[in-house]
Amino acid sequence: MFTRRSDLPLDQDTLSRFLPWLIAFMVFLAALAMAGMLVLDATAERWDKGISGTLTVQIMPAEDPAKDSDRLQKVLLLLGETPEVHRFETLGDAKLMALLEPWLGAAAASGDLPLPRLVDVELKADAKLDVEMLSQRMEARVPGVTIDDHSVWLARLVRLIRTVEGLATMVLAFIGFATVGTVVFTTRTGLAIHRNAIEVLHFIGAQDSYIANQFASRALSLGLKGGVIGLLLAGPTLWGITVMARQMEAGLLPEITLGPVHYSAVAALPLTIAFIAMLTARLTVMKTLSRML
Repeated sequence: MFTRRSDLPLDQDTLSRFLPWLIAFMVFLAALAMAGMLVLDATAERWDKGISGTLTVQIMPAEDPAKDSDRLQKVLLLLGETPEVHRFETLGDAKLMALLEPWLGAAAASGDLPLPRLVDVELKADAKLDVEMLSQRMEARVPGVTIDDHSVWLARLVRLIRTVEGLATMVLAFIGFATVGTVVFTTRTGLAIHRNAIEVLHFIGAQDSYIANQFASRALSLGLKGGVIGLLLAGPTLWGITVMARQMEAGLLPEITLGPVHYSAVAALPLTIAFIAMLTARLTVMKTLSRML
């Protein structure tokens, strides 16, 4: 298709020279939107797998520090009696300091902060635990104990992420529609410019499909050219965003990672846009010629 001889001087069309740059801009935006959507999807899945089905029990320090160990043992005993609990682990002071350091800096390691005791609880698969009832039982036995149910805020966070993913999908759809509209306008302009040449081709026996293939080949070539330019522009942009995100303090942002499948999806954008341009040009020519001649 790239080497097919053209009987129409499509390369001389001034308007078609701008088509690769328009497509490059659309591919650039599409690559950013798709990369953001894939990162959000991977983050939501990672958080959902890592946090769903877990609880955090927080034991506030007592006025008498000597009672803290006894209060912790009562909480652990109650967790061991709960059939829905699969595993629980008390977080040591070193781990607590590591969790607080991104937010408090060097002050987290000063040792002057009254730190609560935290117990990481993992529930059994498909367990239906009444967190409110467990919280009441713990409060009755050990005052000053709270339970953080991660599923509540996780559901809200995942809902927000899915909403942003939906917006990114809409952006991709709008880019696709803009690409189709641009190719339709360019193709119709080319048909109007070369109307006399097309009539001559029809007179000597050329079929509509033959003429449509020439426009489709031109659209495919321009679409690939613009798609590659857009992808080359998007690559450094995505790399720069990743570098800046990794320079942030640990824990402030989720880890931004893309797998081979994600990179393949972004790299396939030029081919997808070029195929859309080719198909749009062919359909536009076939429909327009049926009315023109």
